Amino acid sequence: MPRPSNTEERRQQIVDGLLKVMAERGYERASVGEIAKAAGLGPGLVHYHFSGKQEILLTLVGQLASRVRERVETRLAKLKSDDSRARVDAFIDAFLSRGEDAAPEAVASWVTISAEAIRQPEVRAAYEAVVRADLARLESLVADVVGRRRARTIAAGLFAAVQGYFVLSASAPGLVPAGSAAGTVKRMAAGLLDTAEAKEEAS
Repeated sequence: MPRPSNTEERRQQIVDGLLKVMAERGYERASVGEIAKAAGLGPGLVHYHFSGKQEILLTLVGQLASRVRERVETRLAKLKSDDSRARVDAFIDAFLSRGEDAAPEAVASWVTISAEAIRQPEVRAAYEAVVRADLARLESLVADVVGRRRARTIAAGLFAAVQGYFVLSASAPGLVPAGSAAGTVKRMAAGLLDTAEAKEEAS
């Protein structure tokens, strides 16, 4: 595999710097100077590689989306069967489980990004594109269990629970028992899927 260019390395350092600072202090207090310091670079290099803080943020949105999608696909690939319910659980685990690949800084930053999506139209567009794609993926997995008719509602409810756990864990971490999120949402999924299957059989 070819070695990344110096420019790619520097840009990645800067994006990682924003991730670190934003997870600790939020977006507003993530100054270019603080980002540069966290990246181990001078502020001039930040300005050289990015037009501004928002461009770094938009790059981070895309990277966080790619990382969680890799987690989803890795978990789906590890399944030994085509059990549709296990595939829904794998999706939930990819977002909420606390294994070796858990990323608390990414979760905290994602919560901050969702807040910035309310304030900045460009961030809103990027955020919405990510959420739409992730929700569509979950909807397709749910549809494999209960069919298309009820899949959207169930997927939306489960995805809202995932995002809610993100907010709680980032803003009030003591309120969520450690390691409980994935199991709780998977039990919610089981209840919703059981109910939908029962309705399907009754109709």
